[in-house]
Amino acid sequence: MSNNPEIQLSLEDPATGERRTPRLRAPIAFGREFARMPAEHNGERVTRMVLDSKEVSRDHALLEWEGNQLFVTDQASVNGIYVNGQRQKRSAIANGDTLQIGPYAITITFVVSNTPPVNININQNSRIHFNPNTNLPDPNWRSPQQATPLGSSFPPPIFREQQIPVPAIHATGLPVDECDFLAIGAGLGSFIWTDLLRICGVKSEKIIALGLEKEPYARYKRLCLNSQIPLHERLRSNSDSCPDNIWGYPSYAWREAWHDLTKGKLNQSFRYLWQVFAEPTYAETYTPRAGNVFDSIDREARRIGWEQIYRYGRVRGIRKTDDGRYCVAYSRAPGNHAFLVTRYLHLATGYPAIQFLPDLQTYREKYQDFKSVVNAYEEHDHVYEQLERQGGTVLIRGRGIVASRVVQRLYEARRKNPNINVLHLMRSPKPMGNRFGKAQRLVKNHYEFQPFNWPKACWSGELRVMLEKASPEERKTLLADWGGTTTADRGDWQRIIEQGRNERWYDIRFGEVKNVERDAKGRTITHIQEKDFGHMTLTLDADFIIDATGLDAKVEASPLLDDLVRHYHLPLNSLGRFAVANNFELVEMRNGKGQMYAAGAITLGGPYAAVDSFLGLQFAALTAVDALAQSRAPGVKRLNALTSFGQWLKWVFNQSPS
Repeated sequence: MSNNPEIQLSLEDPATGERRTPRLRAPIAFGREFARMPAEHNGERVTRMVLDSKEVSRDHALLEWEGNQLFVTDQASVNGIYVNGQRQKRSAIANGDTLQIGPYAITITFVVSNTPPVNININQNSRIHFNPNTNLPDPNWRSPQQATPLGSSFPPPIFREQQIPVPAIHATGLPVDECDFLAIGAGLGSFIWTDLLRICGVKSEKIIALGLEKEPYARYKRLCLNSQIPLHERLRSNSDSCPDNIWGYPSYAWREAWHDLTKGKLNQSFRYLWQVFAEPTYAETYTPRAGNVFDSIDREARRIGWEQIYRYGRVRGIRKTDDGRYCVAYSRAPGNHAFLVTRYLHLATGYPAIQFLPDLQTYREKYQDFKSVVNAYEEHDHVYEQLERQGGTVLIRGRGIVASRVVQRLYEARRKNPNINVLHLMRSPKPMGNRFGKAQRLVKNHYEFQPFNWPKACWSGELRVMLEKASPEERKTLLADWGGTTTADRGDWQRIIEQGRNERWYDIRFGEVKNVERDAKGRTITHIQEKDFGHMTLTLDADFIIDATGLDAKVEASPLLDDLVRHYHLPLNSLGRFAVANNFELVEMRNGKGQMYAAGAITLGGPYAAVDSFLGLQFAALTAVDALAQSRAPGVKRLNALTSFGQWLKWVFNQSPS
């Protein structure tokens, strides 16, 4: 070992799950931004590692060599340091140890020489894109190297301009349609925005929703089914709003209770009402059944005339026009192209890709094995079908909403075949949840739970006000402290975890993955730096590996959005998403009276925290449509108490808004 070898720090952004792996030399001082750390320590230049969180003190911890031993020392911080889950004042650090500082879990790996670590061939940017032609997860689809869509004959060369003359669009000879309001994506975000426009008085013929699937919940439903949430099962996170009902009353719980009451199921009906009334102190958090959500959206889609509003098309480019509007180039089929010109445009394209662990991507590319190693958001029913027939071992990577549901699905499979074992590999223990002020998220079995009041506080509580007033740098810190959307605190699946650990068919392991291979029998072999047994390099054998690490919402993952950002030099926020105003407008894209808004995961890091929740999509729609009313967009009428009640009655009796 050299006198001062490099140290690789592996950590995730607490708000987004983005992985960072800087390689630095000790001494390394950890602290909050703007901390006054010393430039030198014991004659060595200090490297500063900034952790943006109020749970991190200005001078929090120091990592330094003493001889050939690495030590970490708490610098009298408020919240302390944890080494492998244990709070320490000063501790020796071994290769593979995990250091917890505030919401940051940092795995420390020694780099013995200047040669790259063993996993150098891993693609750190691996992801599974949604194929823009099919809207399906496609591990073989790769976005073009050049983000601009001008590499083909469509869109035409006029799309190189900053502002396109409208006559030039017509001169192409391709079909050109016009509308007042255009929603790009045609998913849940587009549907909620469109629904609110209709309720506020806009005629259906004035709105177009452009996307690849007619059902606004199509991709969401597919992701639910792929991640083993069938229609009769309950969603895993809080659902404190109704995408089909901006008033939120009657809620899903009231509707479910009424349905059971009409069927004579009195006890079950009142149990739902008690659950909502008493949550979370005396009852576990209520979440609706997936099928009920989709059925309710179908009803509202018919009521507002979604069939007339929706139009099939893959959007290829967006440009400003010279008359204060926007031109959207889209393809209706191979070789069948057209344009739409609109005054008000709404972007809600959802997640462009699925996160996929780099070492698993390397395995699949090396062995061309897409059956043994799967992503939880891909279709992978064959895993459970084979386990039910033959038994076997499953290795789960990642923890959170999807991982919890996968464990429950494996529990159900064990009823048919008890010879199923589950290994759950986590990078490090989670001794505590995210903390902000006096509030702290609950952790059980190293899972962190979403607080009951999290979506409500984001909507109308002090968290929303705080985030709206914060600077971009302060927002990054706040989101790191609060943490992102996680699974609801429900006792049903928690009992499955406890039962699995007690019966020893479910085992949690902690370690850093070195590489993944396949043996002669076709089983996967995962080599890890184990934390529980003296940091030995161990192997985990499994028939299947399921990656449950989540979705990717960075703008650069979408060729369409990346082209828009590059062409107009749009600013991105600290999380790599669109920098939107508090009303979700892309201010830099304003074009005369033309206005462009965004919603959903592509706005995370802005004025709202739970942007990808039902409540978040409704909040974005409400603020955007309110801004349209203020700017006197044609047909948009601001609701008051009387008109809102009248529209609610129309919703109750399933009558058209206008």
